[in-house]
Amino acid sequence: MKNIAIFISGRGSNMQQIIGQVKNGILKDLCNISLVFSNYCQALGLKVAKENQIQTLCLDSKGKKRVEYDKEVLTLLHPFEIDYIVLAGYMRILSPEFIKTYPQRILNIHPADTRSFQGLNAYKWAYENLLKETYITIHYVDEGVDTGQVIAQQKVDLTGVNSLEEVEQRGLQVEYELYSKTLAKLFSG
Repeated sequence: MKNIAIFISGRGSNMQQIIGQVKNGILKDLCNISLVFSNYCQALGLKVAKENQIQTLCLDSKGKKRVEYDKEVLTLLHPFEIDYIVLAGYMRILSPEFIKTYPQRILNIHPADTRSFQGLNAYKWAYENLLKETYITIHYVDEGVDTGQVIAQQKVDLTGVNSLEEVEQRGLQVEYELYSKTLAKLFSG
């Protein structure tokens, strides 16, 4: 059974889906959520994690340099013996030192094909470019931004969407299913 830490910065909607799958779904008996961590102490997802009896930690990142901040986070993580870190809306770029501590064991979800679009606002990009389809990508985190090795991808049909909100809704439905499915495949060997 793998020990995972989920990193969030906001509401944690992907985290909520993973929690549900760990409790009663495809991740049951494959992993344990040892910790939900946030760089923003007012993140709504921290409350959700606590409601689900999951330990939370928060270290506000505002105004802190990346390397020093990540050293503090690594110190906090050490006692948990984490096997994998699952980024679920974590809005900070990890330092090379952090990534080297967990090689090929930090996963991220990105709402685009990472070969076509990296960084923030991928749904907006898809909408403004009138794409008929986009992708949800699960990838390992490397030292670039959304440049790590792709683990899984799934197409999102955007035919007939009339708003950015519709693009987001369709994308999130795929995100919720794909992340847990990918983690299950990875953790079951």
